[in-house]
Amino acid sequence: MADRILLVEDDYALALGTEYALQAEGYEVVTAGRIEQAYEMQREGRPDLILLDVMLPDGNGYDFCRKIRQEGCQTPIIFLTAVGEEVNIVQGLECGADDYVTKPYRVKELLSRIAANLRRYRLTQRNVEPEGYHFGQHCFYPKEFRLYRNGELVDCTPNDLRLLGELIAHEGQVLERGQILERLFDAQESFVDDNTLSVYMKRLRGKLGEDAEYIETVRGVGYRFTRKETGHGK
Repeated sequence: MADRILLVEDDYALALGTEYALQAEGYEVVTAGRIEQAYEMQREGRPDLILLDVMLPDGNGYDFCRKIRQEGCQTPIIFLTAVGEEVNIVQGLECGADDYVTKPYRVKELLSRIAANLRRYRLTQRNVEPEGYHFGQHCFYPKEFRLYRNGELVDCTPNDLRLLGELIAHEGQVLERGQILERLFDAQESFVDDNTLSVYMKRLRGKLGEDAEYIETVRGVGYRFTRKETGHGK
Protein backbone atom coordinates (compact mmCIF):
# COMPACT_ATOMS: atom_id res chain seq x y z
CA MET A 1 0.00 0.00 0.00
CA ALA A 2 1.33 3.43 -0.93
CA ASP A 3 2.25 5.88 1.81
CA ARG A 4 -0.30 8.66 2.17
CA ILE A 5 0.94 12.23 2.40
CA LEU A 6 -1.16 15.15 3.56
CA LEU A 7 0.00 18.31 1.78
CA VAL A 8 -1.16 21.51 3.49
CA GLU A 9 -0.47 24.36 1.06
CA ASP A 10 -2.68 27.23 -0.13
CA ASP A 11 -0.57 28.15 -3.19
CA TYR A 12 -2.51 26.30 -5.87
CA ALA A 13 0.30 26.13 -8.44
CA LEU A 14 2.87 24.97 -5.90
CA ALA A 15 0.47 22.43 -4.40
CA LEU A 16 -0.38 21.04 -7.84
CA GLY A 17 3.27 20.69 -8.85
CA THR A 18 4.21 19.08 -5.54
CA GLU A 19 1.28 16.70 -5.70
CA TYR A 20 2.25 15.63 -9.21
CA ALA A 21 5.88 14.99 -8.18
CA LEU A 22 4.84 12.94 -5.15
CA GLN A 23 2.35 10.87 -7.11
CA ALA A 24 5.01 10.18 -9.74
CA GLU A 25 7.14 8.76 -6.92
CA GLY A 26 4.32 6.42 -5.90
CA TYR A 27 2.83 8.33 -2.96
CA GLU A 28 -0.87 8.84 -2.39
CA VAL A 29 -1.49 12.55 -1.86
CA VAL A 30 -4.36 14.46 -0.29
CA THR A 31 -4.21 18.26 -0.34
CA ALA A 32 -5.68 20.89 1.97
CA GLY A 33 -5.55 24.65 1.46
CA ARG A 34 -6.84 25.61 4.91
CA ILE A 35 -6.12 24.62 8.51
CA GLU A 36 -9.70 23.52 9.16
CA GLN A 37 -9.64 21.23 6.15
CA ALA A 38 -6.20 19.88 7.07
CA TYR A 39 -7.33 19.07 10.61
CA GLU A 40 -10.28 17.07 9.32
CA MET A 41 -8.12 15.19 6.83
CA GLN A 42 -5.51 14.44 9.48
CA ARG A 43 -8.08 12.94 11.83
CA GLU A 44 -10.02 10.96 9.26
CA GLY A 45 -7.38 10.10 6.67
CA ARG A 46 -4.53 9.17 9.02
CA PRO A 47 -1.67 10.21 6.73
CA ASP A 48 1.78 8.65 7.02
CA LEU A 49 3.47 12.06 6.73
CA ILE A 50 2.40 15.72 6.68
CA LEU A 51 3.92 18.49 4.54
CA LEU A 52 2.87 21.72 6.22
CA ASP A 53 3.05 25.31 5.00
CA VAL A 54 3.55 28.02 7.63
CA MET A 55 1.09 30.72 6.58
CA LEU A 56 -2.43 29.69 5.60
CA PRO A 57 -5.67 31.65 5.06
CA ASP A 58 -7.30 30.61 8.33
CA GLY A 59 -4.29 30.29 10.62
CA ASN A 60 -0.67 29.21 10.76
CA GLY A 61 1.04 25.86 10.58
CA TYR A 62 2.68 26.23 13.99
CA ASP A 63 -0.65 26.19 15.82
CA PHE A 64 -1.87 23.27 13.74
CA CYS A 65 1.32 21.31 14.44
CA ARG A 66 1.19 22.06 18.16
CA LYS A 67 -2.49 21.10 18.38
CA ILE A 68 -2.20 17.68 16.75
CA ARG A 69 0.93 16.89 18.77
CA GLN A 70 -0.97 17.67 21.96
CA GLU A 71 -3.66 15.27 20.80
CA GLY A 72 -1.09 12.48 20.50
CA CYS A 73 -0.39 12.53 16.77
CA GLN A 74 3.09 11.06 16.11
CA THR A 75 2.97 11.39 12.31
CA PRO A 76 6.18 12.90 10.87
CA ILE A 77 5.72 16.59 9.98
CA ILE A 78 7.90 18.52 7.54
CA PHE A 79 7.46 22.29 7.44
CA LEU A 80 7.60 24.15 4.13
CA THR A 81 9.20 27.50 4.94
CA ALA A 82 10.52 30.48 2.98
CA VAL A 83 14.25 30.88 2.35
CA GLY A 84 16.19 32.61 5.13
CA GLU A 85 13.44 32.42 7.76
CA GLU A 86 15.68 30.88 10.44
CA VAL A 87 13.43 32.06 13.26
CA ASN A 88 10.50 30.31 11.61
CA ILE A 89 12.53 27.13 11.24
CA VAL A 90 13.41 27.07 14.94
CA GLN A 91 9.81 27.84 15.87
CA GLY A 92 8.60 24.97 13.72
CA LEU A 93 10.99 22.50 15.35
CA GLU A 94 10.04 23.71 18.82
CA CYS A 95 6.32 23.21 18.22
CA GLY A 96 6.83 19.60 17.20
CA ALA A 97 7.93 19.37 13.56
CA ASP A 98 10.44 16.72 12.53
CA ASP A 99 12.10 18.53 9.66
CA TYR A 100 11.80 21.46 7.27
CA VAL A 101 12.33 22.25 3.58
CA THR A 102 12.89 25.78 2.33
CA LYS A 103 11.01 27.20 -0.65
CA PRO A 104 11.56 27.09 -3.52
CA TYR A 105 12.55 23.48 -2.95
CA ARG A 106 14.05 20.98 -5.34
CA VAL A 107 11.94 17.90 -5.91
CA LYS A 108 14.90 15.60 -5.28
CA GLU A 109 15.59 17.18 -1.89
CA LEU A 110 11.93 17.05 -0.88
CA LEU A 111 11.64 13.38 -1.83
CA SER A 112 14.85 12.60 0.05
CA ARG A 113 13.59 14.19 3.23
CA ILE A 114 10.21 12.49 2.98
CA ALA A 115 11.86 9.09 2.59
CA ALA A 116 14.28 9.77 5.46
CA ASN A 117 11.53 10.82 7.85
CA LEU A 118 9.33 7.86 7.00
CA ARG A 119 12.28 5.51 7.45
CA ARG A 120 13.24 6.96 10.84
CA TYR A 121 9.66 6.81 12.07
CA ARG A 122 9.28 3.15 11.13
CA LEU A 123 12.61 2.18 12.65
CA THR A 124 11.55 3.84 15.88
CA GLN A 125 8.30 1.90 15.90
CA ARG A 126 10.05 -1.45 15.29
CA ASN A 127 13.24 -1.24 17.34
CA VAL A 128 11.72 -1.16 20.80
CA GLU A 129 12.02 -2.94 24.13
CA PRO A 130 8.96 -4.04 26.15
CA GLU A 131 10.01 -2.78 29.58
CA GLY A 132 9.73 0.71 30.90
CA TYR A 133 12.92 2.59 31.69
CA HIS A 134 12.75 4.53 34.96
CA PHE A 135 14.75 7.59 35.89
CA GLY A 136 13.80 10.14 38.51
CA GLN A 137 10.09 10.95 38.22
CA HIS A 138 9.91 9.60 34.67
CA CYS A 139 9.41 6.31 32.90
CA PHE A 140 10.08 5.90 29.19
CA TYR A 141 8.20 3.14 27.33
CA PRO A 142 9.80 2.68 23.90
CA LYS A 143 7.27 0.07 22.82
CA GLU A 144 4.42 2.50 23.45
CA PHE A 145 6.66 5.38 22.33
CA ARG A 146 5.51 7.33 25.38
CA LEU A 147 7.01 9.10 28.36
CA TYR A 148 5.30 9.28 31.74
CA ARG A 149 5.95 11.52 34.76
CA ASN A 150 4.61 10.10 38.00
CA GLY A 151 2.12 8.07 35.99
CA GLU A 152 0.93 11.01 33.86
CA LEU A 153 1.60 11.08 30.11
CA VAL A 154 4.08 13.79 29.09
CA ASP A 155 3.32 15.72 25.91
CA CYS A 156 6.29 14.92 23.63
CA THR A 157 6.99 15.12 19.93
CA PRO A 158 8.36 12.10 18.03
CA ASN A 159 11.83 13.65 17.92
CA ASP A 160 11.75 14.32 21.67
CA LEU A 161 11.21 10.60 22.19
CA ARG A 162 13.71 9.51 19.55
CA LEU A 163 16.40 11.65 21.14
CA LEU A 164 15.60 10.40 24.63
CA GLY A 165 15.53 6.81 23.42
CA GLU A 166 18.92 7.16 21.75
CA LEU A 167 20.48 8.60 24.91
CA ILE A 168 18.95 5.88 27.08
CA ALA A 169 20.06 3.13 24.67
CA HIS A 170 23.66 4.30 25.20
CA GLU A 171 23.42 4.95 28.93
CA GLY A 172 26.75 5.93 30.44
CA GLN A 173 28.36 6.52 27.05
CA VAL A 174 29.28 9.87 25.56
CA LEU A 175 27.46 10.37 22.26
CA GLU A 176 29.08 12.89 19.98
CA ARG A 177 26.79 15.51 18.48
CA GLY A 178 27.59 14.24 15.00
CA GLN A 179 26.68 10.69 15.99
CA ILE A 180 23.28 11.78 17.28
CA LEU A 181 22.56 13.78 14.13
CA GLU A 182 23.45 10.82 11.91
CA ARG A 183 21.49 8.26 13.93
CA LEU A 184 18.35 10.27 14.54
CA PHE A 185 18.13 12.90 11.88
CA ASP A 186 19.87 11.28 8.91
CA ALA A 187 22.09 14.35 8.69
CA GLN A 188 23.42 13.80 5.19
CA GLU A 189 19.96 13.51 3.69
CA SER A 190 18.07 16.01 5.83
CA PHE A 191 20.70 18.77 5.83
CA VAL A 192 20.37 19.34 9.56
CA ASP A 193 23.07 21.07 11.58
CA ASP A 194 24.28 21.62 15.13
CA ASN A 195 21.59 24.22 15.75
CA THR A 196 18.89 21.65 14.99
CA LEU A 197 20.21 19.31 17.68
CA SER A 198 20.50 22.18 20.15
CA VAL A 199 16.83 23.04 19.61
CA TYR A 200 15.74 19.45 20.22
CA MET A 201 17.97 19.03 23.28
CA LYS A 202 16.72 22.27 24.86
CA ARG A 203 13.13 21.18 24.31
CA LEU A 204 13.72 17.68 25.70
CA ARG A 205 15.36 19.06 28.82
CA GLY A 206 12.45 21.42 29.28
CA LYS A 207 10.04 18.48 29.16
CA LEU A 208 12.09 16.57 31.75
CA GLY A 209 12.25 19.44 34.24
CA GLU A 210 14.42 18.49 37.23
CA ASP A 211 15.21 15.14 35.64
CA ALA A 212 17.07 16.93 32.87
CA GLU A 213 20.09 16.53 35.17
CA TYR A 214 20.33 12.93 33.92
CA ILE A 215 21.52 14.36 30.58
CA GLU A 216 25.07 15.61 30.94
CA THR A 217 26.63 17.97 28.44
CA VAL A 218 30.21 16.95 27.68
CA ARG A 219 31.60 20.27 26.53
CA GLY A 220 32.98 20.24 23.02
CA VAL A 221 31.96 16.62 22.47
CA GLY A 222 28.31 15.76 23.00
CA TYR A 223 25.97 14.31 25.63
CA ARG A 224 25.80 11.43 28.11
CA PHE A 225 22.78 9.95 29.89
CA THR A 226 23.48 8.60 33.38
CA ARG A 227 20.88 6.96 35.62
CA LYS A 228 21.35 6.52 39.36
CA GLU A 229 18.58 4.05 40.05
CA THR A 230 16.62 1.28 38.30
CA GLY A 231 13.05 0.11 38.38
CA HIS A 232 10.14 -1.20 36.41
CA GLY A 233 6.52 -0.37 35.86
CA LYS A 234 4.52 2.70 34.96
